Amino acid sequence: MNPRKRAVTLAFCAHLALLPLPGCGSGSDSSGGAGTITLDLALWDENLSEVIRQSLESYKKDHPNVNVRVTYTPFADYWSKLRTSLAGKSGPDVFWMNGPNFYQYVSANLLKELDPLMAADGIKKEDYTKTLVDMYSTEGKLYGLPYFLDDIALYYNKELFDEAGIPYPDETWDWDKLKETGAKLTRKDKGQYGYISPVTNQDGYYNLIHQAGGYIINDDKTKSGFDLPESIAALNWLKQLSDEGISPDARQQLETEPVQMFGSGKAAMVQAISVKAPELHGMLGDKLGIAPLPGGKRKATIVHGLSWAVNRNTEHEQAAWDLVKALAGEHGSTLLAKSGFSIPAYEKAQAEWLKSIPSLNLQVFVDSIENAAPYPVSKYTAEWQTVETKEILEALRGRKSVEEAAGRIASKMNILLEKEQGVAK
Repeated sequence: MNPRKRAVTLAFCAHLALLPLPGCGSGSDSSGGAGTITLDLALWDENLSEVIRQSLESYKKDHPNVNVRVTYTPFADYWSKLRTSLAGKSGPDVFWMNGPNFYQYVSANLLKELDPLMAADGIKKEDYTKTLVDMYSTEGKLYGLPYFLDDIALYYNKELFDEAGIPYPDETWDWDKLKETGAKLTRKDKGQYGYISPVTNQDGYYNLIHQAGGYIINDDKTKSGFDLPESIAALNWLKQLSDEGISPDARQQLETEPVQMFGSGKAAMVQAISVKAPELHGMLGDKLGIAPLPGGKRKATIVHGLSWAVNRNTEHEQAAWDLVKALAGEHGSTLLAKSGFSIPAYEKAQAEWLKSIPSLNLQVFVDSIENAAPYPVSKYTAEWQTVETKEILEALRGRKSVEEAAGRIASKMNILLEKEQGVAK
């Protein structure tokens, strides 16, 4: 999922009317059994409103004296509103957290540690996808209970493959096979591309860099990997696909979203996020197929996902924690799975998600988790990604070499990562 936009990458930007985030609830805690209290719940995607409603119905049965106010705020405004309210020791009691923003919030001491609450209720981290548990942990402490995850696979149009008499993609494919087949399926006379290699990071080149043997940021978050030979090779391969006309170029992809281009029959294959499966199935029906991402030196898929966090300054810790359990525990996760929205992070509920679109082999996404490359984050993710996006697009448009762009990204990242370590450059 680019954690910034749902429509283009992960972070599911809902187009809703702006609503202010209310302050924390007041009154006695639900554990006391007296009085009525109000909890505020904040997220940004109204596509989940029915799942949230059903989860809250279940919560209300065990907490009749707790009212929950739900606020959906457009993604573009969500983080500024949330940060301002939490810094003022108010804000929602429970809210969505994503990877790129996590380190800023936890370092500002705005999130409540969940380990003691989990231990008291026998909730096990092992029941949740490890990649997300690690993403929302720091110094061994968990600050967000994983809710759902997403990864990347290769969607293909069966009809276009059948017309060309070409076998469907499978787990044996590598970059060479992808390029070879993409070239065969490219029909300039029909305005048809063989393959769309996204110019965005989560759907696109982050996967390629890891498949080539490179990395975006090292494990201890002290060094960029953009200037590694393997990373540069991956970016050059991406550019080569558009230069040869197999994939639409950056300009075309910015004008028309790759998923829309693919869904309208203008491409035979596209590399895209798991949350696009319902949308693409609605566009292509039984013509849609899914296969694992082709490998380079290794298999890799970028994995990201969201968690539910608790306001460190909530006045109702137990009620807020119980709400998180209702949303991301077994029952809430099963509701999420049945909706087909995304892969539950609670692993026992993933089987239900696999049934949500019977004609699609959604198992591909679950199996791909074993090749997970976590979405790269650090305290200053937003700052270095701004540079990254600008430099990558300039390189793909031929305004500078890939080597120059990668070097500039790495240089800026390393300055910011050193700053994160508390070392003045």
